[in-house]
Amino acid sequence: MTDCRRVTLLLLLPVFLSAAGQSASAADPVRVGIIGIDNYQCLAFTQGWHKPPEDTPELAGLKVVAAWKGGSPDLPETLVDVDRWEPHLIKQGVTIEDSIDAVLKKCDAVMIMTADGRPHLKLAEQCLKAGKPTYIGRPMAASLEDVIAIFDLAKKYDTPVFSCSQHRYSPGFIGMRNHPEVGEVIGCNVFGGCPLVDHHPDLFWHAVHSFETLYTIMGPGAVSVTRAKTDDTELVTGVWKDGRIGSYRGIRRGALKYSATVFGDKGVAPAGIYGYAAPVNGVVPKDRYKGYEGVAVEIAKFYKTRKLPIPPEETIELFGFMEAAHESHRRGGVPVRIDEVIARARKNLAERK
Repeated sequence: MTDCRRVTLLLLLPVFLSAAGQSASAADPVRVGIIGIDNYQCLAFTQGWHKPPEDTPELAGLKVVAAWKGGSPDLPETLVDVDRWEPHLIKQGVTIEDSIDAVLKKCDAVMIMTADGRPHLKLAEQCLKAGKPTYIGRPMAASLEDVIAIFDLAKKYDTPVFSCSQHRYSPGFIGMRNHPEVGEVIGCNVFGGCPLVDHHPDLFWHAVHSFETLYTIMGPGAVSVTRAKTDDTELVTGVWKDGRIGSYRGIRRGALKYSATVFGDKGVAPAGIYGYAAPVNGVVPKDRYKGYEGVAVEIAKFYKTRKLPIPPEETIELFGFMEAAHESHRRGGVPVRIDEVIARARKNLAERK
């Protein structure tokens, strides 16, 4: 070998090594940590990512490596669920750590899965400050102020965060935006369960599933909300800036089903029920995303790319929609503007800082 060629190879060696290192790094899975294991979804996501179905390759490339138990002492059911899901996660190769910091040191991305939305702001601050892209299970928080504060922290630490219900990516709901029997969506009536609890605002705890469905089908752009409430039923009606109307019927007595009726410029059609695709000409088509798979795919894409599947402004509007409904009830059922409650939440947030 000539001296010239030897020098050339020596000069190029760092480039070859760098390229090899990049290839090896690209093949490594994204390491995921769990904060709070009292939610079955953390196990469902782990199982899907560790052993993705052959027809869902988008789930590949992630490995859940560590978890912090979490749970809320004043919600005994969460402590029961921590004990229930812990051995299953351990079987998946997940190590149980004594602290959140220990989890953050082992992972590249985080999912906050504790069912209680009240501590989510504090938990999110730790994760975002550590620079870990973060997914937060529903509800994102227990107040509109906390939702806004979490997105403010994401900006501060330049680390992305998003949250949604699994209903948003259920094929029976997301498939209604371009449904051949509906055409352009001009209105929607969503219905689903609405149990009330004393530790979260009325609509944040469980009804958020159906409000995610409403926004999945209608899209953002609501401006005002009216709420009627009885012991058995909720009826929340929103008006969009383009004149469209969308509503939510919350069920506390009688037959329970999660679905919607969608009104379009071509026709009116029922949405699919949660976990199944919307029917076309009365036939339910086969769809590979059922149950948790749809949202698990979106989380996987988010962890790999750091690109948000849902704009923060839409999530803030969605929680503003629910808070406007609460305010409408407090005012006796009059319409309440969403921008009003968001502005008030921002003001309260600024004052508490």
